[in-house]
Parts: sequence; structure tokens; C-alpha cells
Amino acid sequence: MEVLVFFALLATGFFIGRFAEASHYRNIRKRESLLSRIPVTTTKNFVSQEKTVAGSYLVTGNVVVSIDYFKRILAGLRNIFGGNVRSYETLIDRGRREAILRMKESALTADMILNLRIETTSIGRSADKKNSVGSIEVIAYGTAVKYKKDIADPQL
Repeated sequence: MEVLVFFALLATGFFIGRFAEASHYRNIRKRESLLSRIPVTTTKNFVSQEKTVAGSYLVTGNVVVSIDYFKRILAGLRNIFGGNVRSYETLIDRGRREAILRMKESALTADMILNLRIETTSIGRSADKKNSVGSIEVIAYGTAVKYKKDIADPQL
């Protein structure tokens, strides 16, 4: 009976986790499309020499994403047998993309974001399970730049 309950919970976690992840990816793609007008670069000195900077400010976006129970079990099996841990790859991908989107959402009036930096950390690990990942936090930050409006430049 316990084995049956385990597999029922495992199957439930699989389907609900897949649905939640697919829903999150749909939301991410939609927001990426809406915010694609704000370019982001990792370089520091990408400011146009032809335009005058009106101002700049720090922008950040962070997110904490948790892994579901089914993916945690799959990752545990991968640790035993080796290979890519795709369940963690999608977790990190979703976290990174969401953090960048939240950063862009905090810079809606900016013309571009310079010097993008991304940091991650694992949180929620218990002391007795040093190799397990509970959740990850991803923070994206950069410098938002706003150019002065030039009447002759139709781009701005």
C-alpha cells in the first residue's frame, strides 16, 4: 500500500509540476516579447557616443524558484548514474529568465540596460542533505540608461 501511495504522489507531482513549469514558460515567453524593446548587454561601455545620457540608475530583479518533488527524485537518480541533470537545468533557466524580466520591468522607461550581472545561490538545503537543492535564488542587476530625447532622432 505504501508503494502505491508513493507512486501515486510521484505521478501527481510529475503532472502538476509539468503543468506549472509549462505555464511559467508561457508567461516568460509572453513577457520577453513585450519587453524585447529594452536591450540588455553585459558590457560596461556600450553607451552611444552620438546620444546624450539623461540619467542612469541601478535596476535589479530577483526570484526564488523551487524544484518539485518528482524532479528532485530524478535528480537523485542522475546523481547515482551520472549525466546531465535536466531538471536542474530547467530550474536555473526559468530562474535566470524570470530575474532578467523582473529587472527589465523595474526599468520600463530605460533605453537600455548595461553591465548585466547574474548571481545564483541555493537556499533551503537541510544540513543532513548537503547535495540536495530545495530552491534557488537568482538575482539580476545592471545599470539602466536613459538618453535625452533628440527631436531629430525618430528612434527615441
